[in-house]
Amino acid sequence: MAPGIGSGRLKKQNGHAPRSKKGGNEDACGKPSRRTPAVTLTVDILLETLERMYPQACIELVYHDPLELLVATILSAQSTDRQVNIVTAELFQRYRTARDYACADPRRFEQQINSTGFFRAKTRMVLGAAKMLVNRFDGKVPTTIDELVQLPGVARKTANVVLWGAFGKNEGVAVDTHVKRVTWRLGLTGSDDPVKIEQHLMRFLPRDKWGRTTELLIFLGRRTCKAANPDCPGCLLNKACPSSCV
Repeated sequence: MAPGIGSGRLKKQNGHAPRSKKGGNEDACGKPSRRTPAVTLTVDILLETLERMYPQACIELVYHDPLELLVATILSAQSTDRQVNIVTAELFQRYRTARDYACADPRRFEQQINSTGFFRAKTRMVLGAAKMLVNRFDGKVPTTIDELVQLPGVARKTANVVLWGAFGKNEGVAVDTHVKRVTWRLGLTGSDDPVKIEQHLMRFLPRDKWGRTTELLIFLGRRTCKAANPDCPGCLLNKACPSSCV
């Protein structure tokens, strides 16, 4: 019997990935997705397989406290974690507290984060978020999603990353471009709306796995299920994936 089939937790979670209602989409090879998987994808199969594939999965942004993770996550939009880590290695030496950012010269800050892209918008977001932290949260990063999304530049994705990475809190699933792509290919969602995708994943997954699953799905998207050249033969989920080429 495949791992996870028939477990009590899976019955409670409904055990199966939701069926897509959206037609005209393509599989990982650019062909219409018509394949019926040989194995039904359950919660346990998904998580156990991803853990075998990527036991080292983690947030790849370098940070040492909640403020650094918040700043790094804002900077990571439309950039790579590698480039952000290069920038923050020096940035985090210059700015230690929310007040440091709040008092920063915007033009100088733009130059310091220039290589992450969209530096003017990101400067407004980081410095604006820092000012709100100082004025409303005593300079500390809040620990609830309702408070975090009040900050400039912080929507649910960033808030979920910060809450999980800095505080170990499972408040949702961070849906970035990788999570969006692999959940569609795996048949975990029939939507391309990040808000709806998060809702689908939150219903499918046990709450205590939301944060960890985010890390695993991002690693799957970055290392195996890439946008242009997915490695379907090398993916251990290929028998349960409706978009697999093998």
